[in-house]
Amino acid sequence: MKTGIAILPLDYGRCPRWLFERMTRLTRGVTTAIIEEFGPDEFLKRLSDPVWFQSLSCVIGMDWNSSGTTAITLGALKAGLFEIQDQLGIYVCGGKRTSRETPKEIEAYGISRQFSFAPKLIYASKMAAKIDSSLIQDNYQIYQHNFLFTKSGNWAVVQQGMNIEDQTARRYHWLSSALRQAWGKADFIEEPHSGIISDKKVKPLNLTAKESDQNREISLRQVSEEPKTFLKNLALIQRHPKQITLLELYNREFHWHPVVDEKFDLKRLQKTIFFAQDQNPQSFEQLLSFKNVGPRTIRALSLVSEVIYGAKPSYKDPARYSFSVGGKDGTPFPVDRGVYDQTLAIMEKGIKKSQISLSEREKAFQRLGNVTK
Repeated sequence: MKTGIAILPLDYGRCPRWLFERMTRLTRGVTTAIIEEFGPDEFLKRLSDPVWFQSLSCVIGMDWNSSGTTAITLGALKAGLFEIQDQLGIYVCGGKRTSRETPKEIEAYGISRQFSFAPKLIYASKMAAKIDSSLIQDNYQIYQHNFLFTKSGNWAVVQQGMNIEDQTARRYHWLSSALRQAWGKADFIEEPHSGIISDKKVKPLNLTAKESDQNREISLRQVSEEPKTFLKNLALIQRHPKQITLLELYNREFHWHPVVDEKFDLKRLQKTIFFAQDQNPQSFEQLLSFKNVGPRTIRALSLVSEVIYGAKPSYKDPARYSFSVGGKDGTPFPVDRGVYDQTLAIMEKGIKKSQISLSEREKAFQRLGNVTK
């Protein structure tokens, strides 16, 4: 199974300005070097690898086990590339405080750069966020969403969710070229992540797993063909949760579902289900894309599909850490400003000694940033 998540303790501190400015310069330098050598699509691919992303964060001086690993690293990347994004051919949207503005940012780039594929990117951004909140129900609420794309229309998503109960964060990675292709189009539903890294395993309702295929099919059918029956079955489960577990249902072994005791608002759910039926969804992905279909609706459909029809979903966690200049919080040692500045100087010196023309060298320096300004 493909994987893409990291669990990190929530960090409420702030990154010192002197350190963030250096992080911005260093991420710009690393990005420029990779893109000049391998191209922007390769850089997207590396960002979609949670282990490589973790290493990049540590290289620039971030803590290896902090939620800030995501927020600060991507913040430094977005700030560092802003002035040279058109030269490098890569664009960074969203962030911790601007997650909900991501579609608007993509749309703005589409208009200003005349990217005809912008609507597809907006759809990908929304679906990635919805899938990680609705189809992988692991008690982590998405609060940061970054969407990166190239001039060719390829994209990557790095987003993070928080669990307030145990004060941890979890990171999700996506890559457009890694999505499975089904019927001539990208499949956002089945095992879509490009990687998952975790220090802690949970038992989520995982409807992205291949093993959940039958559960998804029956969920879609309940909306398309028999919404009244679905609502009746759900009401029965809510009234008699203990008795239901003792029945032999359709000659299928009953598997415990983590939301058996949850109380659903049947009136609200009824409006959502009949609205979805009116839209005539042709696939589970289309059903999920509807505005009012969220985690609670998906849980209810999955519950009935398992308890009444025996279609067991997956409860396997789709999850599977390098320092160079120290860490922001002093772990494993405080950031050494001298070493940090020397690292920047070496990168700049490398550009000077590279076997490229004077004009190319000058452009490389410009892309590395006006570090003296």
